[in-house]
Amino acid sequence: MLVLGVTLATTAGVAAWRSRPADDFGTSAVATSASPAASGIPISDGTGPAATGADPPTRLLIPALDLDASVDPAGVDPATGDFAVPPSVDRVGWYRYGPGFSADAGSIVIAGHVDSAADGQGAFFKLGSLVAGDTVTLTGAGGKARAFKVVARERYEKTAIPLRRYFARDGAIRLTLITCGGPFDPRTRHYRDNVVVTAVAR
Repeated sequence: MLVLGVTLATTAGVAAWRSRPADDFGTSAVATSASPAASGIPISDGTGPAATGADPPTRLLIPALDLDASVDPAGVDPATGDFAVPPSVDRVGWYRYGPGFSADAGSIVIAGHVDSAADGQGAFFKLGSLVAGDTVTLTGAGGKARAFKVVARERYEKTAIPLRRYFARDGAIRLTLITCGGPFDPRTRHYRDNVVVTAVAR
């Protein structure tokens, strides 16, 4: 079965920026002093850090995409070191080792599939069409909501995504949305790139 999800390289030294299409906008430059290791982000073996006890988000709403998706806690696939995105293309995954719904600092990371040969379009199929100012709402326990506005959209080759920037636990609170993009490689059955959208608190 062909499943096209998010693959995040977890080797050291992947901060080189190799691909940014001309139509991307903004920058996610949020200052951070933490290294991936110091932040508890797996580097090479896919072993997840101890659970942080952060409160999980439960739903993600993006009116511009007509998206209302359930959010599942997700970690790292120990076999591959990749972000363990929920298998259902209709659901998205929250990185449970990072900041949670009520965090007041750092990057709340949510990843989702772009599509699947078996199931068609995924929750993040149109993620790359978001523009500056679009609203993204995250819902937590009891229906409490947090609103964010899109400020940046960037694209990287999967081997070049700067993990310390997007998985940081310090700096201003922001929401980081990740999916696949760029050209599709029929040999590997994967997209080449990751599309990353950054939204800040409204």
